[in-house]
Amino acid sequence: MRSREETLRSIEGGSFDVCVIGGGATGAGCALDAQLRGLKTVLVEAGDFGGASSSKSTKIIHGGVRYLEEAVKELDAAEYLVVNRALCERILMLKNGPYLCRALEFLIPCFQWLDVGYYDVGLKLYDWLAGEASIFPSHFLSRNETLRRMPTVKNDDLVGSIAYADGQFNDARHNIALVKTFWESGGDASNYLRVTGFHISQWPD
Repeated sequence: MRSREETLRSIEGGSFDVCVIGGGATGAGCALDAQLRGLKTVLVEAGDFGGASSSKSTKIIHGGVRYLEEAVKELDAAEYLVVNRALCERILMLKNGPYLCRALEFLIPCFQWLDVGYYDVGLKLYDWLAGEASIFPSHFLSRNETLRRMPTVKNDDLVGSIAYADGQFNDARHNIALVKTFWESGGDASNYLRVTGFHISQWPD
């Protein structure tokens, strides 16, 4: 990679099609997308790349199981589309960045058999929507197996749990990987470079 001094000289003397302000996940992703589309792009960040909200996420790559619940309860087709898209993006992240992501198993403790049926049916629907993008199928775990895996869970009236899969990723490293890929694609990027104002010049006729 170029030194910071070389990068700053390139930015100072350069002309760009796109300037992206903010080097978080959204900014880095937009800059990379623009650069790959053939637009000469510069990315500037006032602090650390991914140093704010983008390094403070839940770190879960999920398909939006809560949106699926809302879709069923509200009969909202748009929510189904959100879940479908999220499930496709989830598997892409796991495949494209295995050094940044991993599959993660979740357990939902159930204290009534009615809860077992509710979550089992809901998560089977989640599996079905994932299709080939499924990580592994959801399944029921007995009371003993649930306590073996989660010994600190409340055990009064526990009947078992439902296990299902989503993903987990390193948000800060993922952000840096986007910036690095952007730079390798020919873009200019610098952190600790604050935008303080804009100068509007006359466009040529």
